[in-house]
Amino acid sequence: MPIVSTAKFLIRYAKNPAQVGAIAPSSPALARVMIRDVDFDRASTIVEFGPGTGAFTRAIVPRLKPSTKFVAIELNPAMARDLRKRFPSVIVHERSVTDAPQILAQEGVPDQGVDVVISGLPWAAFDDALQTAILESTVRILKPGGSLITFGYQVGLLTKKGRAFHQRAREYFSSASRSEWVWANLPPAGVFTFRK
Repeated sequence: MPIVSTAKFLIRYAKNPAQVGAIAPSSPALARVMIRDVDFDRASTIVEFGPGTGAFTRAIVPRLKPSTKFVAIELNPAMARDLRKRFPSVIVHERSVTDAPQILAQEGVPDQGVDVVISGLPWAAFDDALQTAILESTVRILKPGGSLITFGYQVGLLTKKGRAFHQRAREYFSSASRSEWVWANLPPAGVFTFRK
């Protein structure tokens, strides 16, 4: 059963496709692949960019250790409100992820204090300037060796902005890898891990 009805999701997409970025919530199968390489036993701080309906949040929360700080940053007001109701234990900031360094400082996390950023952002919908701003914020908050884990649709990789993101991300990170395609997702998607 979807976290948010498909109709409600589509309405939010129609109102702001660049913010929502997908026609349907991410599947549990994609969520499993997104978090499978996260070392939950050792991570002290995990940040989620653009949690949207909470498909990845729902997979993350049960795996968190009591000592792990988990911060979600969601720009869409309705989605941020829904996340707070659904996951009352999660710290949700209703701001742009470009503000991540300031948000984490407010939460007592220093620069380069984050182990993993898990991102549900629609990179292929962003222009060059926004992609660059987000990547710079991400690199600033990640520890040396920390990871940005994100996903992309097969169709998104065919677009100019989608290709630009992957090329640009490789300029900010020391290594990059992709999972197998997750066919049990609409549309099919791959998980990309960029390591600082």
